Amino acid sequence: MATSFPLQPLEIMAKNHAILSTTGFLILLPVGVLVARYARTFTPVYVVIPSPTWISGIWFPVHFVVQLFLSGPVIFAAWYYGWKTSDVLGLGHFLDPHQKMGLALLILYVLQLLLGLFTHFIKLRSPFGPGTRSPQNYFHVFLGLVILVLAAEQVHYGLYIEWAFATGGLHVVPMAAKRAWIALIVIFWVLYLAGLALVPRQFSQEKRARHGTPTKSDEIGLQNNHSGDVQSA
Repeated sequence: MATSFPLQPLEIMAKNHAILSTTGFLILLPVGVLVARYARTFTPVYVVIPSPTWISGIWFPVHFVVQLFLSGPVIFAAWYYGWKTSDVLGLGHFLDPHQKMGLALLILYVLQLLLGLFTHFIKLRSPFGPGTRSPQNYFHVFLGLVILVLAAEQVHYGLYIEWAFATGGLHVVPMAAKRAWIALIVIFWVLYLAGLALVPRQFSQEKRARHGTPTKSDEIGLQNNHSGDVQSA
């Protein structure tokens, strides 16, 4: 975003918003997702609560720290800079598509955090039978991917439309920023889809864990009751 003259204060504020938003939604959150996808297959499990037996893995605290304590401050700082940019422009808030989507993403992010905590710590009986995941587990994964798709589109809109609208086009968005957007999207989805090949291995390990021989696995909530119900997260 550099030409023959320096960025104006408004442009600096908008640039900070763009960098923080991209870092939070397209780098840190995807890293947290990939940690959950890969580490659960290659890291050991341990007993958190002996009765009812609740087995977890070291992947979860890492996933939790990345999604909340690393991503959270960056995302909220990005939202703050976006809010202040709108204040300086005097255009109001939540009026154009970029502003509305920004608010929606922030709400979805907070809801996803709450859903993740609920899914991890509250073990509901699965309607699909013993040893299967409850619907909220699948919804947590689905919502996380939806957030990343919406965030990718939001950053794209910011680079190609909102920047020129908000700043008046004094400086153009460099091609390096647009190429970085493409690279981040491609890298994440290639790694995520490749990680799906590990699902059979993960399920196999969970099956062994349900029979009392856990090795490396996803978090598994084992409910010791008369029905022998076992729930995987």
